[in-house]
Amino acid sequence: MFNNYQRSADKLITNLRAQGVQDEVVLRAMLNTPRHLFIDDVLKHKSYENTALPIGQGQTISQPYIVAKMTEVLRQVGVHDNVLEVGTGSGYQTAILAQLFDKVFSIERIKALQWQAKRRLHQLDLYNVSMKHGDGWLGWHSKAPFKGIIVTAAASSVPESLLAQLDDGGAMIIPVGVEEQILTLFVNQGGKITRQDIAAVKFVPLVAGPIL
Repeated sequence: MFNNYQRSADKLITNLRAQGVQDEVVLRAMLNTPRHLFIDDVLKHKSYENTALPIGQGQTISQPYIVAKMTEVLRQVGVHDNVLEVGTGSGYQTAILAQLFDKVFSIERIKALQWQAKRRLHQLDLYNVSMKHGDGWLGWHSKAPFKGIIVTAAASSVPESLLAQLDDGGAMIIPVGVEEQILTLFVNQGGKITRQDIAAVKFVPLVAGPIL
């Protein structure tokens, strides 16, 4: 089935290169991941467009450029394993992470989305992902510290509980803001947190509180 989309997938990778994504390992993982499996049938014709798409429950599958960029940034700062993803969503970003990092932990507050994502990951024979149904603002204390944290929804302020779960030398990439959101990189250097703004972005909000 993937062959039916191969030309569109190739075109997407060319587009990502043109937008500045340089990590060939990330691009290869993107090329090898059938994005159409993570999208409802009615939108499958848009699977390899460089755009975010709705996945139900008020959530979206992220724009491929953003998925590639966030993953590339983590690799650039030396993250190789033990990555926490906050916001499993469709599981698309999770699938990319699972191909590039030894161990991935992923939290999702909406049980129906988590179940669908787990099924898709198993369909792709990706079994190095541990999943939790819970509040992403709180992180995953029992699995901390993490070398990398990637947050796939915008936090109105920086979650201190996530920063506290970064290992020494670890990095977190997260969109921060409400109306105006900035993709931001935080690095823990010997207990001192440094901050670097990456780009203006637009994500669904990171919701705190009761899980669904």
